[in-house]
Amino acid sequence: MSIEDIDLRFSYHSPTEARASKHESCRGNFRVFAGFLDRELPESREKDDAFTKLEEAMFWANAAIARHCK
Repeated sequence: MSIEDIDLRFSYHSPTEARASKHESCRGNFRVFAGFLDRELPESREKDDAFTKLEEAMFWANAAIARHCK
């Protein structure tokens, strides 16, 4: 792994106005989908796992915005 990759992964990426807008849009779309899943899925371990994975997906989507959007 290069030092540049380590820096990219472990540095703070200050939110620009453009990034903040993308983060909010991303979170909003995940929130809509979470609402759909909550209404449609029966209470179960699988539903809990789906929500955990959805949170993980949102985390990685926001990391992509923070790390790679100008």
